[in-house]
Amino acid sequence: MSARYPFTAVVGMDDLRLALLLNAVSPAVGGVLVRGEKGTAKSTAVRALADLLPEVAVVGGCRFSCDPAAPDPGCPDGPHGADGGARRPARMVELPVGASEDRLVGALDIERALAEGVKSFEPGLLARAHRGLLYVDEVNLLHDHLIDLLLDAAAMGASYVEREGVSVRHAARFLLVGTMNPEEGELRPQLLDRFGLTVEVAADRDPERRVEVVRRRLAFDDDPAAFAARWAAEETALRERITAARALLPSVRLGDGALRQIASVCAGFEVDGMRADLVMARTATALAAWAGRTDVVTEDVRQAALLALPHRRRRAPFDAPGLDEEKLDRILEESAPEDDPEPDGPQDDGPEGGPEGPEGGPEGGPDGGGPDGGGPDGGGAPPPREETVPGPREQEHEPAPGRDGDGAEPGGEPAERPAGAPAAQQAAVAAGEPFATRRLDVPGLGEGADGRRSRARTAHGRTTGSRRPRGALGKLHLAATLQAAAPHQRARGRRGPGLVVRRDDLREAVREGREGNLVLFVVDASGSMAARKRMSAVKGAVLSLLLDAYQRRDKIGMITFRGREAELALPPTSSVEAGAARLASLPTGGRTPLAEGLLKAHEVLRVERMRDASRRPLLVVVTDGRATGSGAPSPLERAARAGRLLGAGGVASVVVDCESGPVRLGLAGALARELGGAAVTLDELRADSVSGLVRNLRGGRGASAAHHIQYSGKVA
Repeated sequence: MSARYPFTAVVGMDDLRLALLLNAVSPAVGGVLVRGEKGTAKSTAVRALADLLPEVAVVGGCRFSCDPAAPDPGCPDGPHGADGGARRPARMVELPVGASEDRLVGALDIERALAEGVKSFEPGLLARAHRGLLYVDEVNLLHDHLIDLLLDAAAMGASYVEREGVSVRHAARFLLVGTMNPEEGELRPQLLDRFGLTVEVAADRDPERRVEVVRRRLAFDDDPAAFAARWAAEETALRERITAARALLPSVRLGDGALRQIASVCAGFEVDGMRADLVMARTATALAAWAGRTDVVTEDVRQAALLALPHRRRRAPFDAPGLDEEKLDRILEESAPEDDPEPDGPQDDGPEGGPEGPEGGPEGGPDGGGPDGGGPDGGGAPPPREETVPGPREQEHEPAPGRDGDGAEPGGEPAERPAGAPAAQQAAVAAGEPFATRRLDVPGLGEGADGRRSRARTAHGRTTGSRRPRGALGKLHLAATLQAAAPHQRARGRRGPGLVVRRDDLREAVREGREGNLVLFVVDASGSMAARKRMSAVKGAVLSLLLDAYQRRDKIGMITFRGREAELALPPTSSVEAGAARLASLPTGGRTPLAEGLLKAHEVLRVERMRDASRRPLLVVVTDGRATGSGAPSPLERAARAGRLLGAGGVASVVVDCESGPVRLGLAGALARELGGAAVTLDELRADSVSGLVRNLRGGRGASAAHHIQYSGKVA
């Protein structure tokens, strides 16, 4: 086995190293979620921890790592007799993002269970990680049902595998660590809460520290064994300190004063539930043991709050995690007990650094910092555009009826502008208050990733039929299996009470649930949308749809068009937060190149279809339908042709009609007909709108339309 990068050779990232070590001291803390941009060596730091975990004693031959001093009475390999056991290093098990449910929890041989009554169980990754470390890289990309199984096992300390009445249980207690890049999407809030601690990491901007990162990384790559040997003494000392802290942990006293501080902090930051209080108490106790003290002091409570609360005080899906440290210090001071004990042991702000290089800074692992590893390549928010002062026509009023924000007739030429002059631009306006939207479904039955939007064949959901297994057996359809086996019992020589079941008899359940889609927003940011009141309402509607996409597990992308071109403001991603950030900084002004926006959408969807053919798209065009430009054919005709191109490709679409004022031209509705989709107003988009009583708005050009967008009046 190749040498791992030493934990003590990590440069900086003190919060991350401390959080990992506290969980090594007290696994009851509940694990660590590491959030950070790509290239910050999150994975390297986690993998390096595995070599510091103390060895474990296991029963010989037990696949579930039972402790010989207290074997699990329900172990599938038990019962275990007197066994002195053997000692081995604690395991670090990695859960791949694309793992199946059977790979995680284990597989039960249904054929033997039905035919022989034998529980033949092949353990999964949860069993292998028992009494060790389970690491999930890109945990935010893991399917929801796998996250549910994972966190349930982490909370209960056991894994349950059930297949058609046959059940197997085994112990599964492990240190859970997940890493994620927030640009690729967030975890659901209720799942975020199940991680004990969270840490934000970013590459250091100090050139000297970055030099040290690169120096150590290059030295490790040249000779991993020699580099690890240089740090062996520090690794041994840190391993011994973890063992000593574990031994001291039962003796640490968490007094009433510290408990009141913990409760005051959690109440002051309005965290939900009681899990935060429990995690803070366990973390503060582990901090005291790590510092070699037997009493929890205020500084322990403060550090525990900084690690345990940032991800629990989020009030909305797009709120960034964080903690107001001034408020924290004020609460701690007000609730401090009069006899707060002074620290009685050596103080330590975190794990010790290495013998060379500066303290602090980014880590030097395989994906660590470096000249090009400090930040996202295009994933972050774009630089703010230069804002201009609105001209007389761009003040807070609607454009004149029949004209767009450039002063042009619909489909006509814009007002004269000097050649090469940039399009007029207004400063970005704030989005209006978001609201609950009606569900927009892609029609038909898909086979995409699990989600909550459109109907699909999924691994979870209601059973609608059965079929022969395609590869490994999934969910058994017991009735269909028995029905297939029953006619052959005499020919197979059945004599006893049990059925003679062959593999050809097995049938798996066909289930129908819901999938997540790719929701591609095409947002008109031209002068015709420039009235501040209207644009605020439009942004509020798009933000509401983004929230809806977040809740329904969709991927989202955003195209904006203004001036002379369309721009892919947000490539398709699972990070709805990134979409909200782009929307907040979106300026308006200039011409209305509607056709360019639709053609850009066609190109983006073509590329995404090649990347993931199973994820069906939903196109949401947010516009008043106006189009301006020069040349022949006219701008409106070019937009109509682009709409027909998208419609011919079977893209489900909906046009959010933003037209307002006493004179309405109905251009958005005409565009929806070209797309073969539906047109809805901002009012009809609301879940509580009386004007949205039509259950299914079916677009299309007459009865021959081959595709429709379903506009559901239900709120999920």
